[in-house]
Amino acid sequence: MRYSILFVIFCLNLSIGALNANAQIFPKIIKKNNNNQSSTVTQERKNIELRGFDQESYLRTLSSVTDSIIFENNVNLGRVRSIISEDQNVMIWAPTNQLIKVSEQIQIDSIWVTAFEYYSSWDSNKIDIYNFDPKTFKDTVNIRLYDEFFGYDWKMPLNTTPVTSTYGYRWRRWHYGTDLDLNTGDPVYSGFDGIVRIKSYDRYGYGYYIVIRHKNGLETLYGHLSKQLVDVGQEVKAGDLIAKGGNTGRSTGSHLHYELRYRGLAFDAQKVYDFPEYKILSPNYTITPDLFSHIAKARTNAYHKVRKGENLGSIARKYGVSVSTLTRLNGISTRTILRIGQNLRVR
Repeated sequence: MRYSILFVIFCLNLSIGALNANAQIFPKIIKKNNNNQSSTVTQERKNIELRGFDQESYLRTLSSVTDSIIFENNVNLGRVRSIISEDQNVMIWAPTNQLIKVSEQIQIDSIWVTAFEYYSSWDSNKIDIYNFDPKTFKDTVNIRLYDEFFGYDWKMPLNTTPVTSTYGYRWRRWHYGTDLDLNTGDPVYSGFDGIVRIKSYDRYGYGYYIVIRHKNGLETLYGHLSKQLVDVGQEVKAGDLIAKGGNTGRSTGSHLHYELRYRGLAFDAQKVYDFPEYKILSPNYTITPDLFSHIAKARTNAYHKVRKGENLGSIARKYGVSVSTLTRLNGISTRTILRIGQNLRVR
Protein backbone atom coordinates (compact mmCIF):
# COMPACT_ATOMS: atom_id res chain seq x y z
CA MET A 1 0.00 0.00 0.00
CA ARG A 2 2.87 2.37 0.90
CA TYR A 3 4.56 1.63 -2.45
CA SER A 4 1.32 2.29 -4.30
CA ILE A 5 0.97 5.72 -2.68
CA LEU A 6 4.60 6.60 -3.43
CA PHE A 7 4.16 5.52 -7.05
CA VAL A 8 1.10 7.70 -7.47
CA ILE A 9 2.94 10.73 -5.98
CA PHE A 10 5.88 10.09 -8.28
CA CYS A 11 3.63 9.99 -11.33
CA LEU A 12 1.93 13.23 -10.34
CA ASN A 13 5.28 14.95 -10.00
CA LEU A 14 6.29 13.78 -13.47
CA SER A 15 3.00 15.09 -14.94
CA ILE A 16 3.38 18.50 -13.31
CA GLY A 17 6.96 18.77 -14.58
CA ALA A 18 5.88 17.88 -18.10
CA LEU A 19 3.11 20.48 -18.00
CA ASN A 20 5.54 23.12 -16.73
CA ALA A 21 7.99 22.24 -19.52
CA ASN A 22 5.32 22.63 -22.26
CA ALA A 23 3.57 25.71 -20.80
CA GLN A 24 3.76 29.21 -22.62
CA ILE A 25 5.79 31.69 -20.59
CA PHE A 26 4.52 35.34 -20.79
CA PRO A 27 6.94 38.18 -20.05
CA LYS A 28 6.19 40.44 -17.19
CA ILE A 29 4.61 43.80 -18.12
CA ILE A 30 6.42 46.60 -16.32
CA LYS A 31 4.88 50.06 -16.42
CA LYS A 32 7.61 52.60 -17.02
CA ASN A 33 7.63 56.14 -15.70
CA ASN A 34 7.34 58.50 -18.73
CA ASN A 35 7.79 61.72 -16.79
CA ASN A 36 11.50 61.97 -17.61
CA GLN A 37 10.94 61.28 -21.34
CA SER A 38 8.14 63.83 -21.58
CA SER A 39 10.25 66.54 -19.97
CA THR A 40 13.11 65.77 -22.36
CA VAL A 41 10.87 66.12 -25.43
CA THR A 42 9.42 69.37 -24.10
CA GLN A 43 12.90 70.76 -23.55
CA GLU A 44 13.93 69.79 -27.06
CA ARG A 45 10.91 71.57 -28.48
CA LYS A 46 11.75 74.67 -26.54
CA ASN A 47 15.19 74.64 -28.15
CA ILE A 48 13.73 74.55 -31.66
CA GLU A 49 13.64 78.05 -33.32
CA LEU A 50 10.32 78.34 -35.09
CA ARG A 51 10.71 80.47 -38.24
CA GLY A 52 7.65 82.18 -39.70
CA PHE A 53 6.99 82.41 -43.42
CA ASP A 54 8.63 85.56 -44.82
CA GLN A 55 5.86 86.71 -47.13
CA GLU A 56 7.50 90.01 -48.07
CA SER A 57 10.75 88.35 -49.13
CA TYR A 58 8.86 85.72 -51.10
CA LEU A 59 6.76 88.30 -52.98
CA ARG A 60 9.83 90.43 -53.67
CA THR A 61 11.67 87.48 -55.17
CA LEU A 62 8.60 86.47 -57.16
CA SER A 63 8.22 90.01 -58.46
CA SER A 64 11.87 90.14 -59.49
CA VAL A 65 11.61 86.91 -61.47
CA THR A 66 8.30 87.95 -63.04
CA ASP A 67 9.55 91.40 -63.99
CA SER A 68 12.69 89.94 -65.51
CA ILE A 69 10.53 87.74 -67.74
CA ILE A 70 8.35 90.71 -68.71
CA PHE A 71 11.32 92.92 -69.59
CA GLU A 72 13.58 90.31 -71.15
CA ASN A 73 12.56 91.19 -74.72
CA ASN A 74 13.10 94.91 -74.21
CA VAL A 75 16.05 95.22 -71.85
CA ASN A 76 19.46 93.63 -71.86
CA LEU A 77 19.54 92.56 -68.22
CA GLY A 78 23.25 91.82 -68.36
CA ARG A 79 24.18 95.24 -69.70
CA VAL A 80 25.92 97.74 -67.44
CA ARG A 81 24.01 100.93 -68.14
CA SER A 82 25.56 104.29 -68.98
CA ILE A 83 23.81 107.64 -69.14
CA ILE A 84 25.68 108.33 -72.37
CA SER A 85 24.67 105.22 -74.27
CA GLU A 86 21.20 104.63 -72.80
CA ASP A 87 18.24 105.25 -75.07
CA GLN A 88 16.28 107.82 -73.05
CA ASN A 89 13.19 107.41 -75.21
CA VAL A 90 12.58 103.90 -73.89
CA MET A 91 11.30 103.98 -70.34
CA ILE A 92 11.75 100.34 -69.34
CA TRP A 93 13.96 99.43 -66.42
CA ALA A 94 15.29 96.06 -65.35
CA PRO A 95 14.64 95.36 -61.66
CA THR A 96 17.71 94.28 -59.72
CA ASN A 97 16.81 93.97 -56.03
CA GLN A 98 20.50 94.39 -55.32
CA LEU A 99 21.90 96.17 -52.30
CA ILE A 100 24.89 98.25 -53.34
CA LYS A 101 27.32 100.49 -51.51
CA VAL A 102 28.18 103.88 -52.98
CA SER A 103 31.23 106.02 -52.33
CA GLU A 104 29.85 107.61 -49.16
CA GLN A 105 29.01 104.18 -47.70
CA ILE A 106 25.30 104.80 -48.24
CA GLN A 107 23.13 101.74 -48.76
CA ILE A 108 20.63 101.85 -51.61
CA ASP A 109 18.03 99.14 -52.20
CA SER A 110 16.08 99.90 -55.36
CA ILE A 111 13.89 97.65 -57.46
CA TRP A 112 14.30 99.72 -60.62
CA VAL A 113 17.93 100.67 -60.85
CA THR A 114 20.98 101.09 -58.65
CA ALA A 115 23.23 104.12 -58.65
CA PHE A 116 26.18 102.48 -60.38
CA GLU A 117 24.14 100.51 -62.93
CA TYR A 118 22.51 103.43 -64.70
CA TYR A 119 24.98 106.18 -63.92
CA SER A 120 28.73 106.00 -63.93
CA SER A 121 29.13 108.07 -60.77
CA TRP A 122 27.41 108.98 -57.54
CA ASP A 123 28.19 111.87 -55.21
CA SER A 124 26.01 113.22 -52.41
CA ASN A 125 28.03 116.42 -51.94
CA LYS A 126 28.49 117.98 -55.39
CA ILE A 127 25.65 118.91 -57.74
CA ASP A 128 27.46 118.75 -61.09
CA ILE A 129 29.52 115.55 -61.15
CA TYR A 130 29.25 114.55 -64.82
CA ASN A 131 31.99 116.67 -66.48
CA PHE A 132 29.61 117.31 -69.36
CA ASP A 133 31.01 119.76 -71.90
CA PRO A 134 28.16 121.37 -73.90
CA LYS A 135 30.64 122.62 -76.53
CA THR A 136 31.25 119.05 -77.69
CA PHE A 137 27.63 117.94 -77.36
CA LYS A 138 26.23 117.36 -80.86
CA ASP A 139 23.56 114.77 -80.21
CA THR A 140 19.78 114.89 -80.01
CA VAL A 141 18.48 112.95 -77.02
CA ASN A 142 14.82 112.04 -76.60
CA ILE A 143 13.76 111.99 -72.95
CA ARG A 144 10.70 109.95 -71.99
CA LEU A 145 9.48 112.03 -69.07
CA TYR A 146 6.73 109.69 -67.90
CA ASP A 147 4.81 106.64 -69.07
CA GLU A 148 1.48 105.75 -67.46
CA PHE A 149 1.47 102.31 -69.11
CA PHE A 150 4.57 101.29 -67.16
CA GLY A 151 3.44 103.10 -64.00
CA TYR A 152 5.94 105.98 -64.19
CA ASP A 153 4.10 109.15 -63.27
CA TRP A 154 4.84 112.88 -62.88
CA LYS A 155 3.64 115.48 -60.40
CA MET A 156 3.97 119.21 -59.90
CA PRO A 157 6.42 120.16 -57.12
CA LEU A 158 3.79 122.30 -55.34
CA ASN A 159 0.03 122.33 -54.91
CA THR A 160 -0.04 125.63 -56.82
CA THR A 161 2.75 126.90 -59.08
CA PRO A 162 2.67 130.68 -59.63
CA VAL A 163 5.99 131.75 -61.24
CA THR A 164 7.77 134.67 -59.56
CA SER A 165 11.07 134.50 -61.46
CA THR A 166 12.03 132.67 -64.64
CA TYR A 167 15.15 130.91 -65.87
CA GLY A 168 17.71 133.22 -67.47
CA TYR A 169 20.23 136.00 -66.99
CA ARG A 170 19.45 138.42 -64.16
CA TRP A 171 21.42 140.62 -61.76
CA ARG A 172 24.58 140.08 -63.86
CA ARG A 173 24.46 136.33 -63.50
CA TRP A 174 22.45 133.34 -64.64
CA HIS A 175 19.45 132.22 -62.67
CA TYR A 176 19.36 128.47 -63.35
CA GLY A 177 15.94 127.70 -61.90
CA THR A 178 12.29 128.70 -61.94
CA ASP A 179 11.05 130.36 -58.76
CA LEU A 180 7.57 129.27 -57.61
CA ASP A 181 5.72 131.22 -54.94
CA LEU A 182 4.76 129.52 -51.66
CA ASN A 183 4.31 130.10 -47.94
CA THR A 184 6.91 128.80 -45.52
CA GLY A 185 5.89 125.30 -44.49
CA ASP A 186 4.01 124.45 -47.69
CA PRO A 187 4.58 120.86 -48.89
CA VAL A 188 7.10 120.18 -51.66
CA TYR A 189 6.76 117.04 -53.80
CA SER A 190 9.05 114.95 -55.99
CA GLY A 191 8.49 115.69 -59.68
CA PHE A 192 9.24 112.14 -60.90
CA ASP A 193 10.21 108.72 -59.55
CA GLY A 194 13.81 108.64 -58.38
CA ILE A 195 16.51 108.38 -55.71
CA VAL A 196 17.59 111.22 -53.42
CA ARG A 197 21.20 112.03 -54.30
CA ILE A 198 21.87 115.19 -52.28
CA LYS A 199 20.44 116.54 -49.04
CA SER A 200 22.51 119.56 -48.07
CA TYR A 201 22.74 123.21 -47.06
CA ASP A 202 24.23 126.14 -49.02
CA ARG A 203 24.37 129.27 -46.89
CA TYR A 204 25.07 131.68 -49.76
CA GLY A 205 22.91 130.01 -52.39
CA TYR A 206 20.25 127.32 -52.27
CA GLY A 207 19.88 127.23 -48.48
CA TYR A 208 18.47 123.85 -47.53
CA TYR A 209 18.14 121.93 -50.78
CA ILE A 210 17.57 118.45 -52.24
CA VAL A 211 18.67 116.89 -55.53
CA ILE A 212 16.80 113.84 -56.84
CA ARG A 213 18.06 111.58 -59.64
CA HIS A 214 15.21 110.29 -61.80
CA LYS A 215 14.54 107.24 -63.94
CA ASN A 216 14.08 109.34 -67.07
CA GLY A 217 17.71 110.53 -67.00
CA LEU A 218 17.03 113.97 -65.49
CA GLU A 219 17.68 115.39 -62.05
CA THR A 220 15.57 117.92 -60.15
CA LEU A 221 16.78 120.42 -57.55
CA TYR A 222 14.58 121.94 -54.84
CA GLY A 223 16.05 125.02 -53.10
CA HIS A 224 15.38 127.44 -50.19
CA LEU A 225 13.59 124.74 -48.16
CA SER A 226 12.67 125.14 -44.51
CA LYS A 227 12.74 121.40 -43.77
CA GLN A 228 14.08 118.31 -45.57
CA LEU A 229 11.95 115.18 -45.08
CA VAL A 230 13.96 112.57 -47.03
CA ASP A 231 17.44 111.08 -46.76
CA VAL A 232 20.20 110.44 -49.28
CA GLY A 233 19.67 107.09 -50.97
CA GLN A 234 15.93 107.05 -50.32
CA GLU A 235 13.74 105.99 -53.23
CA VAL A 236 10.76 108.28 -53.89
CA LYS A 237 7.78 108.23 -56.21
CA ALA A 238 6.34 111.14 -58.16
CA GLY A 239 4.21 113.17 -55.77
CA ASP A 240 5.89 111.93 -52.59
CA LEU A 241 6.32 114.59 -49.90
CA ILE A 242 10.05 115.40 -49.73
CA ALA A 243 10.30 118.78 -47.97
CA LYS A 244 8.67 121.94 -46.65
CA GLY A 245 9.08 125.20 -48.53
CA GLY A 246 10.91 128.13 -47.01
CA ASN A 247 13.22 131.13 -47.35
CA THR A 248 16.69 129.80 -46.52
CA GLY A 249 19.99 130.67 -48.20
CA ARG A 250 20.29 133.53 -50.70
CA SER A 251 16.61 134.34 -50.90
CA THR A 252 14.51 137.51 -50.62
CA GLY A 253 11.25 135.79 -49.78
CA SER A 254 9.55 132.43 -49.36
CA HIS A 255 9.61 130.49 -52.63
CA LEU A 256 10.75 127.24 -54.21
CA HIS A 257 13.76 127.38 -56.50
CA TYR A 258 13.06 124.50 -58.91
CA GLU A 259 15.60 123.22 -61.44
CA LEU A 260 15.64 120.57 -64.16
CA ARG A 261 19.12 119.25 -64.97
CA TYR A 262 20.52 116.98 -67.66
CA ARG A 263 23.97 115.52 -67.00
CA GLY A 264 24.62 118.18 -64.39
CA LEU A 265 23.57 121.23 -66.43
CA ALA A 266 20.35 123.11 -65.67
CA PHE A 267 17.91 124.11 -68.40
CA ASP A 268 14.66 126.05 -68.51
CA ALA A 269 11.95 124.07 -66.68
CA GLN A 270 9.27 126.04 -68.53
CA LYS A 271 10.22 124.13 -71.68
CA VAL A 272 8.80 121.06 -69.91
CA TYR A 273 6.02 122.52 -67.71
CA ASP A 274 3.19 124.98 -68.14
CA PHE A 275 3.26 126.22 -64.55
CA PRO A 276 0.29 128.64 -64.77
CA GLU A 277 -1.89 125.87 -66.23
CA TYR A 278 -0.50 123.33 -63.73
CA LYS A 279 0.44 120.72 -66.33
CA ILE A 280 3.35 119.07 -68.11
CA LEU A 281 3.56 119.88 -71.81
CA SER A 282 4.31 116.41 -73.18
CA PRO A 283 5.40 112.91 -72.09
CA ASN A 284 8.55 113.48 -74.18
CA TYR A 285 11.23 116.15 -74.32
CA THR A 286 14.14 116.45 -76.76
CA ILE A 287 17.56 117.55 -75.52
CA THR A 288 19.47 119.45 -78.22
CA PRO A 289 22.82 121.32 -78.26
CA ASP A 290 20.95 124.65 -78.44
CA LEU A 291 19.58 124.00 -74.95
CA PHE A 292 23.03 124.70 -73.47
CA SER A 293 24.35 127.21 -76.01
CA HIS A 294 24.50 130.02 -73.43
CA ILE A 295 26.64 127.86 -71.14
CA ALA A 296 28.95 126.88 -73.99
CA LYS A 297 29.34 130.54 -74.92
CA ALA A 298 30.09 131.58 -71.34
CA ARG A 299 32.70 128.86 -70.97
CA THR A 300 34.41 129.87 -74.21
CA ASN A 301 35.36 133.24 -72.75
CA ALA A 302 38.84 132.73 -71.32
CA TYR A 303 38.90 136.05 -69.44
CA HIS A 304 36.41 138.09 -67.50
CA LYS A 305 36.55 141.83 -66.83
CA VAL A 306 35.64 142.57 -63.22
CA ARG A 307 32.63 144.82 -62.76
CA LYS A 308 31.38 146.80 -59.80
CA GLY A 309 29.90 144.62 -57.08
CA GLU A 310 31.47 141.37 -58.33
CA ASN A 311 33.62 139.05 -56.25
CA LEU A 312 35.35 135.72 -56.77
CA GLY A 313 32.25 133.79 -55.71
CA SER A 314 29.87 135.50 -58.16
CA ILE A 315 32.36 135.23 -61.03
CA ALA A 316 32.96 131.54 -60.30
CA ARG A 317 29.21 130.84 -60.36
CA LYS A 318 28.78 132.73 -63.62
CA TYR A 319 31.33 130.58 -65.44
CA GLY A 320 30.59 127.32 -63.68
CA VAL A 321 34.02 127.02 -62.07
CA SER A 322 35.22 126.95 -58.48
CA VAL A 323 36.80 129.82 -56.55
CA SER A 324 39.92 127.70 -56.08
CA THR A 325 40.19 127.39 -59.88
CA LEU A 326 40.08 131.18 -60.26
CA THR A 327 42.73 131.73 -57.61
CA ARG A 328 44.98 129.08 -59.15
CA LEU A 329 44.64 130.40 -62.71
CA ASN A 330 45.31 134.00 -61.66
CA GLY A 331 47.91 133.45 -58.93
CA ILE A 332 45.82 135.16 -56.27
CA SER A 333 44.25 134.19 -52.94
CA THR A 334 40.68 134.36 -51.68
CA ARG A 335 41.63 137.52 -49.74
CA THR A 336 42.82 139.39 -52.83
CA ILE A 337 40.86 142.61 -53.45
CA LEU A 338 39.54 142.70 -57.01
CA ARG A 339 39.76 145.94 -59.02
CA ILE A 340 37.06 147.17 -61.35
CA GLY A 341 38.21 146.55 -64.91
CA GLN A 342 40.68 143.83 -63.87
CA ASN A 343 40.86 140.86 -66.25
CA LEU A 344 40.55 137.46 -64.61
CA ARG A 345 41.33 134.24 -66.39
CA VAL A 346 38.38 131.90 -65.94
CA ARG A 347 39.50 128.92 -68.07
